Amino acid sequence: MYTSHFGLGEMPFGITPDTSFFFTSPHSQQALNTLLVAARSGEGFIKITGEVGTGKTLLCRKFIATLGDDFHTAYIPNPYLEPRTLMLALADELSLTLARDVDQHQLLKSITFRLMELAAQGKQVLLCLDEAQAIPVESLEALRLLTNLETEKRKLLQIVLFGQPELNQHLQANSIRQLAQRITFHYHLGPLNRDDMEYYLAHRLRVAGYTGSRLFSRGALDRLFKASGGIPRLVNIMANKALMLCFGEGKQQVTRRHVNLAANDTVPGGKHRRLTWLAAGVSVLIAASGLTWALTR
Repeated sequence: MYTSHFGLGEMPFGITPDTSFFFTSPHSQQALNTLLVAARSGEGFIKITGEVGTGKTLLCRKFIATLGDDFHTAYIPNPYLEPRTLMLALADELSLTLARDVDQHQLLKSITFRLMELAAQGKQVLLCLDEAQAIPVESLEALRLLTNLETEKRKLLQIVLFGQPELNQHLQANSIRQLAQRITFHYHLGPLNRDDMEYYLAHRLRVAGYTGSRLFSRGALDRLFKASGGIPRLVNIMANKALMLCFGEGKQQVTRRHVNLAANDTVPGGKHRRLTWLAAGVSVLIAASGLTWALTR
């Protein structure tokens, strides 16, 4: 869409977690360091919390990509599963082939054998659970029981929980107090501050191939920070819309006005404004496409 207009090789502000865009802000770097240190300790549960849109899934994928060959990682993105289904999902991540009607005893026995097999190969097994605030209490207890499996040196399975702050309340349940006591490392992922947000934008633009001068004016940056609160997902959404508006006007720098329109469009209740400016943008794109077609005939 606007990539060629700004000299970009790809879209810089997508909301799909892409580790090539991982930005090492103080928060994200400390969180990643905590994960790596905790993983190498080989004990207990690890918990990473953060508000919606602060980059937990991206951090999870970066963490998995950073681990060396000594680790075997299992990743479950949606753990809203009852205990047996969660165990089946773990078995699948461990590349186990099971009978369709496998009973609970054989299921746990197969998982245990596979974990011991990987340990014998020098592999440390990490189970990463995204959106962990959604895990039912009964499933959390089943996971805790799995972490009882150990050799003389270390646990056979280590579990990393990535979740919204509601996860903390979830873990206060009396029925899983033993699990809460096993959380040996914890980090809360916060929003970007004003300076980090500016570096974040520059980083994503650079990764996307931008080599020009300042693309977002100072006023645009101030408005973007105020509107987004430094939440990376909101920064991406608003920055993307602001670039679309800038492109639609044929301009080369995003201004405060562009960000203000993008911010107004993003907040709840902005449906009418959204249809108005998106329709205008589509008209520009259609007109530009028609001109290109005519010139190439």
